[in-house]
This record gives sequence, structure tokens and C-alpha cells, in this order.
Amino acid sequence: MKDNWVKIYSSVHIHKVEIIQALLKEDEIDSIILNKRDSTYLFGEIELYVAVENVLKSKQIISNKELCH
Repeated sequence: MKDNWVKIYSSVHIHKVEIIQALLKEDEIDSIILNKRDSTYLFGEIELYVAVENVLKSKQIISNKELCH
């Protein structure tokens, strides 16, 4: 991963990462999913990355989403 991308979220559940990615996209924030989950032994996580300049706004969006649930 390049230096200008920062991991802002991770989960063992791909659907949770995809929901967060969709929320970020609604605010025009580009993100990248990096799947480090091993499909055979079921360990590791799926990680979501955003550009450095979008870290604070992205974390705020995630916090707001988690408060709603």
C-alpha cells in the first residue's frame, strides 16, 4: 500500500467493510478494500483504506454510523 493511504477500518466480515465503503462513496471519498482474510483457515481481516487527507472525515462518518446502531 502506498504511503498516502491509511487503514481506517477492518473487520472479519466483508459486508461490514462494504457498507462503510458505500457510506464513504456517498460523501465522494475514494477507498480501497484489501482482503487479508484466508478463506481456508478463516483468519485475518478485510481492511479499508482511504487517502491521508480523508482520514478524519472518514473516521467521523464511521463513528456516526456506529452511533446509529
